[in-house]
Amino acid sequence: MSQAAEIEWRGRAGPFRLRLGPGVFSPTTTSRTLADALEVDPDDVVIDVGCGSGVLSFVAARLGARRVVGCDLSEPAVVAARENARRLGLEGVCEFRHGDLLEPVRDVHASVVIGDVSGIPDELAAVSGWFDRVPAGGPTGAELPIKLLRTLGDTLAPGGRLYLPTGTIQDEAAILAAAREVFGDHMEPVLEREFPLPDLVAKAAVVARMMKEGILNLRQRGSRLLWSLRIWRCVRA
Repeated sequence: MSQAAEIEWRGRAGPFRLRLGPGVFSPTTTSRTLADALEVDPDDVVIDVGCGSGVLSFVAARLGARRVVGCDLSEPAVVAARENARRLGLEGVCEFRHGDLLEPVRDVHASVVIGDVSGIPDELAAVSGWFDRVPAGGPTGAELPIKLLRTLGDTLAPGGRLYLPTGTIQDEAAILAAAREVFGDHMEPVLEREFPLPDLVAKAAVVARMMKEGILNLRQRGSRLLWSLRIWRCVRA
């Protein structure tokens, strides 16, 4: 996104308006699916990693979370999220910090972590145009989510829940293997949806190559390529 814009979130806990700007993601299909899968209790402390405009933080706050701390590598995203919190009257519940993955929230011990970090392979992101001045997910789309999992540390309290999106548009198996190293068998998919890949991306040579290499696992339906998104609830024992 190259200029400031305002959109209306019509997903869960909406509607409400969000102000965006350069370097700030507009909510995606992953955002909407995560919002629908999210479970929040009144005493929950929530960390929203890769918060972007703050949309999932605001959903968590409106669902009753006691405290929400969002963080993002994009400084413009943090600025936008703070402004959106002010406009929505959620400053008393939501705060936003700038930094890489969980580094800015090491002092927070959360009962819920929302892990909406990019899982798009770098080459695919370059073709898609979805990423503007923000990083993609690594060569296979698994590298950034795996880094999140391996640096989780004690930011997620025992009994706490990580909501982790994975998809067939990335090396999903590698992410799930890393998640099982942390959570063992305490993982279950709670929501799954399927989406068409935009024609611009589907026709790119990199897609055919990554499918052949086994990185992407897309399904053909007629002339369209479809990808599946799963939201996993991972519970810390």
